[in-house]
Amino acid sequence: MRHEILTGLLLLASADAAVALPPYKQALKRVYGDALPQAMQACSTCHLTRQQVENPAEFDESFPPHNAFGVRLAKLAEELRSNGSETDIIARLNQIGGEDSDGDGVSNDVEILSGRGPGIALDRPTADEIAATANSAKEIARNRAGYQWQPFRVVTRPTVPLVNRADWNAHPIDRFVAAEHQAHGLTPRSEASRAVLLRRVTLDLIGLPPTPEELHRFLNDSSPNAYQNVVDRLLESPQFGERWGRHWMDVWRYSDWAGWTGGKQIRDSQQHIWRWRDWIVESLNADRPYDRMVTEMLAADELSPLDADALRATGFLARNYKMLSREIWMQDTVNHTMQAFLGLTVGCARCHDHMYDSISQEEYYSLRSIFEPHQVRIDRAVTESDTTKDGLCRVYDADVGIATYFFRKGDERDPDKERPIVPGILKLLGNVPYEIKPIPLPSEVYYPALKPHVRLQLLNAAEAEVAQTAVELQKATNESQSTAAKARLASVKARIAADAAKYTNPPPADAESLAAAASKTEREATYAQSIVDVAKAELKRIAAVIALRADDEKLKQAVADTEKALSEATQKREAADKARLESTITYTPLTPVYPTESTGRRTALARWITHRNNPLTARVAANQIWMRHFGQALLPSVLDFGQNGQAPTHPALLDWLAAELIEPSLATTVAAPWSMKHLHRQIVMSKTYRMASTPDASNLAIDPDNRLLWRMPSRRMEAELVRDGILFVTGKLDLTRGGPDIDYTLGLSVNRRSLYFRHAQEKQMEFLKIFDCAAVTECYQRKETIVPQQALALANSELTLVQARVIARRLHETTSTATDVTAFITAAFELVLSRSPTREETSATLAFLNRQYDTLIAAGERLGQTALHDFSKPAGDPILRARENLVHVLLNHNDFVTIR
Repeated sequence: MRHEILTGLLLLASADAAVALPPYKQALKRVYGDALPQAMQACSTCHLTRQQVENPAEFDESFPPHNAFGVRLAKLAEELRSNGSETDIIARLNQIGGEDSDGDGVSNDVEILSGRGPGIALDRPTADEIAATANSAKEIARNRAGYQWQPFRVVTRPTVPLVNRADWNAHPIDRFVAAEHQAHGLTPRSEASRAVLLRRVTLDLIGLPPTPEELHRFLNDSSPNAYQNVVDRLLESPQFGERWGRHWMDVWRYSDWAGWTGGKQIRDSQQHIWRWRDWIVESLNADRPYDRMVTEMLAADELSPLDADALRATGFLARNYKMLSREIWMQDTVNHTMQAFLGLTVGCARCHDHMYDSISQEEYYSLRSIFEPHQVRIDRAVTESDTTKDGLCRVYDADVGIATYFFRKGDERDPDKERPIVPGILKLLGNVPYEIKPIPLPSEVYYPALKPHVRLQLLNAAEAEVAQTAVELQKATNESQSTAAKARLASVKARIAADAAKYTNPPPADAESLAAAASKTEREATYAQSIVDVAKAELKRIAAVIALRADDEKLKQAVADTEKALSEATQKREAADKARLESTITYTPLTPVYPTESTGRRTALARWITHRNNPLTARVAANQIWMRHFGQALLPSVLDFGQNGQAPTHPALLDWLAAELIEPSLATTVAAPWSMKHLHRQIVMSKTYRMASTPDASNLAIDPDNRLLWRMPSRRMEAELVRDGILFVTGKLDLTRGGPDIDYTLGLSVNRRSLYFRHAQEKQMEFLKIFDCAAVTECYQRKETIVPQQALALANSELTLVQARVIARRLHETTSTATDVTAFITAAFELVLSRSPTREETSATLAFLNRQYDTLIAAGERLGQTALHDFSKPAGDPILRARENLVHVLLNHNDFVTIR
C-alpha cells in the first residue's frame, strides 16, 4: 500500500487536537465500527503530543514521533514488507489488536474501545471502562476469527458453514445467513404466506403483480415444486428482461438524449440510444453471460464490428457524450466504468494520488488513455437513410495516434507535454492479464458505403431526385437541374462500382479504370451542378435589380451581394469545366471514411475487467443483484469496495455469490459461467428470501436494523412498478416491447411500460419523479423518500382515478360479483393487492361501502348519469360509485406500493 505506516496520523493544525487523516480514520472505523470513540480518531492514537515528549521546544508538528502503539504498527509494516507481504493498515490494526503495545496490562483493543491511548502506559482504562467494552471487544474478536473480507484478492469459494437448524442447512445462502443468526442469538422468521411470497417474487422478477388466476393456481398447487415452477416461469418471462433491464440501466447510467432538437443540438448522450436499452432487455432475457455483456458494452465495435445487434451495447460509452466538454465526457467515462464494473472510486486520482486506495494519479491517466481515441457516430439504419430519424448509435476509435498527457493537479489547461501516458490498468487488483493488440477492421466498418443497404439508399436518393426534376421539367422549369440530377445519379453508380473494385482483395484488373470513370462522372456532375448554380444566381441578381430603388441603400447592397454571388458561381463553373479535362483516379467517398483499425485498448480493458482473476467484477455484480432482491446490499457502499467503503455484513456469503456467478455449482440443469439467471434462481429459492417480513421483539432488540437478515426487509416499490402496476391490474398496460423512446409527457395517455419513456436531464415523467425514479447522472442505489406528494399523486392523479373506475366497472359487470358484495370485495383485493381480505378487512370494507352508498344516495340528483365506458367521470349509480371509491382506496393502500 502507498500509505504504508501510520505516520499519516499527522496533525492538521495542533498535535494536541488534530484529527487523523481520512484514510487512517477510516481504517480505525473499519476495524472498530460504531464502538470507536471519537477521541480515538485523533493523531494522538498513534503519535505523541507536544505535552508527552521530553523536550516540547523541539517538537515537530509536521512529523510527531510515534507513541508505543504507533511504533509497533510501523515496525510491523517493515516486517511485512521484508517478507513480501501486504502492509495494509487495516490488516495491521487487526494483527496487533490483542497485543499490549504500551505494557500497561490492557490490550490495544480494550484501550481504544475505552477511549484510552493504546500507546501511553499512564493512560490506562479503569476497571469499569474495561468492563464496558466487553461486548464490543468480544464482537471484534469474533469478526477477526471469522471470514476475512479481502476484496482485492481473487475470488475463491468459501467453506459453507454448518448450522444447528436442520431446516437451514439445505442451501449455502441459508447456511451463511443462519451462521450469523446463531452467533447473535437471532431467530429467523418463518416462511411468508403463499400469497405474500407469490407477490414478492413476481414483482421482483418481472416488475408486475401476479394476476388473480396466477394467485389461485399457486394457492391450489400442493406439489413440492409449486414455488420452483413459479420461479422458472418468471425467469423465462419476457417481462424479466424489462424488470431487470431497468435495474441495470440504473447502474450503467442509461440516459436518453438531452438538448435542443429544434437547433439540431444534442448536448448529452445520443439520439437512438434506446437501441442500447433494447439490447440490455434482450440480453437479460437470453441470459447472456455477464462477462460477455460487459465486454460488448466496452468493445463490441472491436470484437464484433459487423454485428449491428452487438454494436448497440456500446451505448454504455456513447451515453457519456458531452457536446460542451470533452473533458467532462472523458472524466465520466473513466469514473463510471470503474464504479459500474469494479466498484471503485477513481475520480479523486485525477488531481492527486487516491486518498484511500493504492491508485496513483498516473494510473488514473493510464485508464483515461484507454478511452482517449474513442468517439461516437451514428450509422445508417437499414430502413432509414436519415440518421436524425433513426440510426445505430455506437462508438469507434477515431484517432488511434492521439496522446494522453498528465494534467498537473488535474487541470486540463496545464498538461505536461513532456509526460505522455501509456494505456494501463490498476496494479491494486493484482496480476490480471492486460495486453493491447491493434484490431484491423472490415472495410464495411471503416467505409459504410460498402454496406448493401447504404448503397441502396444512396441510389434510391439519387434516382428520386432524377424523378423529381423530371416532374419539374414538365412544368417548364430549368432543364439544367434535371441534367445535374442525372449526372449525380451517374456519379453515384460509378463510385459504387469503383468502390466495389477498390475494396476487393486483391482488386480486379479493371479497378483503376473504374476509379477513373468514377472520377470523371463526379467531375461531370460537379460541372452540371455549377451550371444550375449560375442560373440561380443570375435569377437572384435580376430580381434584385428589378426591386432596386435609387434612394434605398439596402436594395443597392442586395444588388451588390447578388452580383458577387453570381461572380463566384461563374468562377466555380469555369473551374469545374476546366477540371473535366483532367485525368485522375481520385474521387470523393460516398460516406465518411473512418480509421481502418481500432487500437484494441478497450478490448484489453474489457478482458481485464472480466478475467476470472479480477477480484472485484463478480463481487460488485453479485452485490447489486442481492441488493435489488432484498432492498439492502450485503456491502452497503455499493459504488465503493475500497478502503473508504463499508465492510459487508456477510463477507463469506458475498464471496460465495461471486464465485457462484463465475462458476455455477448448484444448477439442477447446466448453467453457463456468469449466468445471472442462475444467481437469481439461487437467491429467490433460498429460505432467506422466502422469510416473512413480520417483526419480532426479541430480534429487534438485538438487530434493530435487520442487518443480519432475520426477516425479509419490506420496501416500497420503485417508481416504475407503481405506475406499471396500476395499469397492469386494470388490464390496460401495453406489453409491447422495445422501440424508440416515448415522449415523457405522454405518461398518462400512453400505456407502455415506464422504462420505454424518455429519461434524461429535464425529460422525466413527473409521476415517476415523485416516486424517486433513477437519477440521470448516476444511480448505483436508488434513494427512497417519503413525502406528501406521493400520497397526493396516488389519491388525486388522473391515472389512479381513471383506473379505479376501470377496475370497479369490470368487476361489477361480472355476474358473480354484481349482486354479491362480498365476492366483489374479495375480487378487488385479489386483483389489486394479490391476496384475499382478512375477516376484519371484509367487515371494515362492507361498512365503508354502506357509508359511501348512504352518502351518495343523500347527494341525489347531483350524481348525474355516466355511461359505463366513459371512464373520465365517476359512475352515476351509487352502488357502482361506492365500489369505484373502494378500488381507489385499495390503489392507495400501503400494501399496493410495498414489496413485503
